[in-house]
Amino acid sequence: MTSTPAPTSSDPSTDTPLRVALLGYGLAGSVFHAPMIAATEGLVLDTVVTSNEERRAQAREEFPDVRFADGPEEVWARAAELDLVVVATPNKTHVPLAKAALAAGLPVVVDKPLSATAAEARELAALAEERGLLLSVFQNRRWDNDFLTLRALIAEGELGDVQRFESRFERWRPQLKGGWRESGDPAEIGGLLYDLGSHVVDQALTLFGPVTQVYAEADVRRPGAAADDDTFLALTHANGVRSHLYVSATTAQLGPRFRVLGSRAGYVKYGLDPQEAALREGKRPSASGTWGEEPKELWGHLGSGESPLTGGGTPVPTLPGSYGAYYAAITEALRTSTPPPVTALEAAATLTVLEAARQSATEGRTVHLP
Repeated sequence: MTSTPAPTSSDPSTDTPLRVALLGYGLAGSVFHAPMIAATEGLVLDTVVTSNEERRAQAREEFPDVRFADGPEEVWARAAELDLVVVATPNKTHVPLAKAALAAGLPVVVDKPLSATAAEARELAALAEERGLLLSVFQNRRWDNDFLTLRALIAEGELGDVQRFESRFERWRPQLKGGWRESGDPAEIGGLLYDLGSHVVDQALTLFGPVTQVYAEADVRRPGAAADDDTFLALTHANGVRSHLYVSATTAQLGPRFRVLGSRAGYVKYGLDPQEAALREGKRPSASGTWGEEPKELWGHLGSGESPLTGGGTPVPTLPGSYGAYYAAITEALRTSTPPPVTALEAAATLTVLEAARQSATEGRTVHLP
């Protein structure tokens, strides 16, 4: 196959919708990617790759005009008819499928984590650059309502100099669900460190930059579990900020989603962004303008010296979350040949921290990064 990318309708001079092939229609494909692709102006969900008849029926009900393929090879054979491939398959398939898509001349979005190692991520980034193709990672939690709000508060100087960042992505799921996400086989890239950990580490790096030290504790708490389900990371950023990150499926009493302490004030926010729950319930973004919004009683509090649980601090309206903004930015990047909203090298930086965390938890020591 030649190194010349297949011609696509992503030429910025045309208004023809960009045609998307979605590989996989499990949780990631059906709940996160397909609805957001369909809701994005300039994109059309052209093909869903799944041989599962139940999942095909589910996709056909919501997207009557979608085409189906049994395997990715059918997508590569039709590369000239498509403009973007989205990889929403099990973690262990991310690298080979991304490589194959790039080899076919197709831009690629890959669900997180991009790969098992930072070296693999950098290799994919180099391949995409060599081919002149977009490669991006779906780090949708950058568009969570609470994260957008916190980022704005920091940018506006409301907290002063941030000193400590606490981030919790905790759940109470005492019973195992099974499947590759809970597998102890390293090839599956399962466990919470690489699952929810990909989100909280990416957010910390986005806010506070590179990390110089990593300490982690990764435990397997639930009977019969084989992969980490209760994990803690302590990061020291090059700018002096310390991030304490918690991901757990065994938290009987949930802590604040964010607790951020600065030289001027602190920000405390409870509760998760509502978009995932809404998508799981079958709700979709609409023109009503209420997508991603949450009620006032869930707003975070900004202040100093008092607990928000006792009425202290000032309520801060939470900005609406918008996972669709990711795909809008992808569309813009394809049309204008500008960088995507999340790059493969940013994913490699996150994976460097995750690899260091795994090493730290295994060896019981702090890992220093260059």
